[in-house]
Amino acid sequence: MFVVWLTGPSGAGKTTLAKALAERLQSMGYRVEVLDGDGIRSKLYPDLGFSKEEREMHNKVVTEMAKMLAKNGVITIVSVIAPYREWRKYARREIGRFVEVYLRCSLEVRIKRDPKGLYRRALNGEIEGLTGFDGEYEEPDNPELTLDTDKMSVEDEVKAVLKKVVELGYLKL
Repeated sequence: MFVVWLTGPSGAGKTTLAKALAERLQSMGYRVEVLDGDGIRSKLYPDLGFSKEEREMHNKVVTEMAKMLAKNGVITIVSVIAPYREWRKYARREIGRFVEVYLRCSLEVRIKRDPKGLYRRALNGEIEGLTGFDGEYEEPDNPELTLDTDKMSVEDEVKAVLKKVVELGYLKL
């Protein structure tokens, strides 16, 4: 099958879109798996830190899992920040049938959403290097799709992703 790789800073809506997209595809009869970066990290290696090297290793693990699932006929939705272009390019090369979806969202909206309390902690000086706040996030050069999640409904985001995977010939609806 193929991989839908959702990327964007914390609070951009990756997990929300991943769940909604998975539900829609499952209701259509497809085998779908969501690989959530936070979930994988907490279950497989909860003591892993957030250095660039540790994050790169995490992204390589997620890439390999996604590649294996897609190879075995499972539509795989990856929800992970993957802040560096080089890591997303690596995933694209490894996986092949790859749809990069950049979830763009204003900092103001991400701070209001703050699903994990990370922005509050960063604003209070409790953490440093929060990706997309005071830490680096490299926007994709040429994603298959860019969604402005602070201006769209989740339903419209799902429709846009489905339209793109049909255009790419990965699905027939």
